[in-house]
Amino acid sequence: MKTAATDSRRRARSTDLRGPIYCDASALVKLYVPEAESDDLNRTLEGRRDLLVSDLSITEIVSSLSRRRREGNLEAATASRLHRAILDHVEDGVYRRVELISATHREAERLLLSVAAVPLRAADALHLALAVSGDAASLLTFDRRLSHAAKAIGLGLIV
Repeated sequence: MKTAATDSRRRARSTDLRGPIYCDASALVKLYVPEAESDDLNRTLEGRRDLLVSDLSITEIVSSLSRRRREGNLEAATASRLHRAILDHVEDGVYRRVELISATHREAERLLLSVAAVPLRAADALHLALAVSGDAASLLTFDRRLSHAAKAIGLGLIV
């Protein structure tokens, strides 16, 4: 049960989040498509100017939108509108884009070979490498495996 005290603690925590914050697709999509955690996440990130995203996250979101469209849970026009909104927010500076360059791939490969405690997938390693290259202090994700890997390399977690 949500109480005024709970809301107050949540707001206080949101101002204490270490940034910059790299947002993976599992988190970013919740800012555009209503899901169980969407309202809380929007309140937590409201007003922040230190959010990082990558083209990898955006492509993964479009994949999620496309899947929802195929399943009949999202109209094609809505999927296109949401895609455009995300791109506009990147262009408008709501998010800072972290580029996927050759050095990022090499860092992802290093992580794949060195983070033995968590079985990383290639995309997870790329997200971690993008967070590192963007000097993120924290990772925002709803992916359990990725959160364990982020913790293993010293990133703060926002889940």
